[in-house]
Amino acid sequence: MKTIGVVSVARSDASIYLPVLRAIRSAKTLDLKLLVTGMHLSREFGETWRDFEAEGFTIDERVECTMSSDTPEGIAKTIGLGVIGFGQVFARWRPDILMVLGDRFEMLAAALAALPHAMPIAHLHGGETTEGAIDEAIRHALTKMSHIHLVATEVYARRVAQLGEEPWRIHVTGAPGLDNALHVEPRSRELLEEVVGMRLDRPTVLATLHPVTLDYESTPRHIEEFLAALETLGMPVVFTYPNADTAGRQIIDAIRAFAAKHSWAKAVVNLGSAGYAAMLRHAAVMVGNSSSGIIEAASFELPVVNVGDRQRGRLRAENVIDVDYDRHAIVSAVRRALEPVFRDGLRGMKNPYGDGAAAARVVQALDAVAIDRRLIIKRFQDASGVSA
Repeated sequence: MKTIGVVSVARSDASIYLPVLRAIRSAKTLDLKLLVTGMHLSREFGETWRDFEAEGFTIDERVECTMSSDTPEGIAKTIGLGVIGFGQVFARWRPDILMVLGDRFEMLAAALAALPHAMPIAHLHGGETTEGAIDEAIRHALTKMSHIHLVATEVYARRVAQLGEEPWRIHVTGAPGLDNALHVEPRSRELLEEVVGMRLDRPTVLATLHPVTLDYESTPRHIEEFLAALETLGMPVVFTYPNADTAGRQIIDAIRAFAAKHSWAKAVVNLGSAGYAAMLRHAAVMVGNSSSGIIEAASFELPVVNVGDRQRGRLRAENVIDVDYDRHAIVSAVRRALEPVFRDGLRGMKNPYGDGAAAARVVQALDAVAIDRRLIIKRFQDASGVSA
């Protein structure tokens, strides 16, 4: 059996991972080991490692690394602590394949620690672009450090190949988050209201704002314009917490103050995967700059007002309206998204990120790969016409 060590750093990747974890656990040839770190272990961010145990998974390793500071220095130190922590884990035992996802700096720490151990790495969601965040550089760095690429679309497969990766390493699986969002048991509005702590009997905004980490100095202006727009709209708002990125706590403080001021707004640390899927089904519109607005929301035919540059460069469906950090532009875009003609135009739309069957393809790729010298020693695949 191959041992697959899966690294999870936050609630944001947990909902993506869940169908993959279930599929690995069910595979007769694979043995799952779960390593959690980052925001999962933080009380401030809801100790979301408990969500895995609630789903029946055993946590095999806990790697403490997240500092309480969200300054650039604090983020850099968190990466360093993560490398140390994962290095100590891998000195004791090592999986046959380490799986990382996306673009978080905590994922980078795990991959860096695996590198001197000559450990094969499988990377989910490579080839994507998010031009407003440090995630852009981290994602492509993880691609070059990884040996198996599990990408969401053909476009992203071509980008991974453009980075010099050999075609046989690249597998188009679709986005696993769609598996979870589409197949999770839906919750009733009444149960969702209990989780949120607010009545949801009017058209509701699902709002998530993350810092733009390549422009974190502008976070005060971004949150000011964002909240001013929501105040003008006066619709019920459910905020989900931002990630533990540079200046993220400024956003947390602002949305908590906003929710304390307005009875029709709630800030929720962790909805859980089922609760979040239920919000995607129930919300009238999603506003902010979360990747789920680009990837998962299309499967629910949910209108999305995507604010700013954080997700710029990602493929998107016709449910997404892009605006800048301007309160008037955000209000106008939300009102457009709520018009029946816009919502009706989304009926039957196709999500470019897949069909909700990614986990099976991920497991197939993991099962089929041979762990040998060919896998470990990577060759740079030159573009046509390039020669040494």
